[in-house]
Amino acid sequence: MYHHSPEALRARNARRTLRILLLAKHARSDGALDPVDGNHAVYHHELRTTLENLGYLVTAANNYDALYERPDVDFVIPLLNRAGFTHSEMLAPLLLTRAGIPFLGAAPIIRGLTDNKHLTKIVARSHGVPTADWKFFPRTSTDTAPPPFAREGKLVVKPNASSASWGVKVCDDWREAIDHVRWLHERAHDALVERWHPLIDIAVPVIGGETGKPWILPPMAYQPEDPTRVRSYEEKRGLVPTDALDPLFPVEDPGLVQRLKDAVAPLLREFWPFDYGRFEFRFDPATGAIAFIEVNLSCNLWSKKTISRSARLVGLSHEQLVDTIVRHSLGRQRVIAAPQPLAVY
Repeated sequence: MYHHSPEALRARNARRTLRILLLAKHARSDGALDPVDGNHAVYHHELRTTLENLGYLVTAANNYDALYERPDVDFVIPLLNRAGFTHSEMLAPLLLTRAGIPFLGAAPIIRGLTDNKHLTKIVARSHGVPTADWKFFPRTSTDTAPPPFAREGKLVVKPNASSASWGVKVCDDWREAIDHVRWLHERAHDALVERWHPLIDIAVPVIGGETGKPWILPPMAYQPEDPTRVRSYEEKRGLVPTDALDPLFPVEDPGLVQRLKDAVAPLLREFWPFDYGRFEFRFDPATGAIAFIEVNLSCNLWSKKTISRSARLVGLSHEQLVDTIVRHSLGRQRVIAAPQPLAVY
């Protein structure tokens, strides 16, 4: 529960007058699974009801039409990130910047940079962050030459800008890899080929906490029974039978936690402020090596996913997590007084 400090009381009073627009594909849903987007519909419904339970005045919209004329709101939460065309995650931030309306998340130029996996890896490697080797294949390229690491065996092929494992494939050899690159090109996606690492993913969640400062939450490791098989889009969206919860566990090795924080620190200097996101690494338990993979900003805030489960480890309920992130964004953009550190029992 919140301490009844003057700052907390003022924040509660501000909620009663702030007009927030939640822009998401399933913002108006009833919380049922969607036949195409699966549990994303559940997530959007949960976020809307969480905001309402916190006392915010919430309007829901599910398409960009809500932004072409300036909406009569104080703040927007733009989650229309998969809108059926490449780089759609940039459109809402651009329209909101044009309208001069504060919104949750990063500036459009940062969204564009971080959603481009190739460019993000270049930034990471320039700062000495251990980064998985890769080769970029833009859809205009006719290059079919394998990178040197292709001789080592398995390869990971993925779209350069996508989410939830859509289009990701583990390939056994170069012929299979370049065939999948062509498959992505045919669907208007640039492609990446990455060196294969054991598919033990570690996510380092970061949210806006104290005024103007990023708060690194406990890293969470995805530990599947089979570390050679990638989770499919259908599994992540709950479109096929899976365990009720992803097999996520807190990283307990203090040395590994510190190495992850050290790797994230220079990237925060480049990308902050972004309100909330995850920095993704692969971990090899045999060698202890970590390899940076990508950044996911404005990522999934569902109570069953990584950021919320990590936040619970430091005493934040899902409702408190959402309120903390939103108040941080409102404060840094001067919609309300800058937020104070959240006090919880």
